[in-house]
Amino acid sequence: MRKCNICGKGYMNTVRRSHSMQANKVRLYPNLQWLKLPHGQRIKACTKCMKTYHRKMVVAAPAFAEASAGK
Repeated sequence: MRKCNICGKGYMNTVRRSHSMQANKVRLYPNLQWLKLPHGQRIKACTKCMKTYHRKMVVAAPAFAEASAGK
């Protein structure tokens, strides 16, 4: 099933309309990509969650480096 493993975002039902206003039901799916976690596991995550994940990793990395240097 096409669903983000982090936030649970799935498809959204909507209607596409032609020039004559004829309605066609369609599903809009989230932009899912493979995300590799630090311990080697791969999961499907939406790009918004990936952006948040990488932002948190960048913020956490300098703090971790400073803590390691202090030892």
